[in-house]
Formats: sequence, structure tokens, C-alpha cells
Amino acid sequence: MESRLEKIESKLGFAEDLLEELNRTLYRQQREIAQLQQEMQALRQQVQASMPVEQRNDLDERPPHY
Repeated sequence: MESRLEKIESKLGFAEDLLEELNRTLYRQQREIAQLQQEMQALRQQVQASMPVEQRNDLDERPPHY
């Protein structure tokens, strides 16, 4: 009976360690995702800022056969 209890305690300790490692990994990944989202937003703003502003004319909207 004591051997069985020791095995259960050992497995529980392993599971707790594994859970802690998974939590650290998840936290790190969430930080990386947030950083990548910020970088992507900054890149979008840079692309939009570098695009020339086009003034549209109603004649540009009509098909050429009109």
C-alpha cells in the first residue's frame, strides 16, 4: 500500500511540474502574440502612410464605354 501511495505522489509531483511548465510556455506565447500584433499594426500604419492619397473622380468610376 505504501509503495502505491509513493507512486501516486510521484505522479502528482510530475503532473504539477508539467502543469507549471505549460503555464510558463503559454504565458510566453501570449506575450509573443501580443508583441507580434503590435508590430503588425505598426507595419499596417507604415504601409498606409506610405501609400499615395488618390483623389477619385466620378469619371474614374464609370466604365470606359460611357
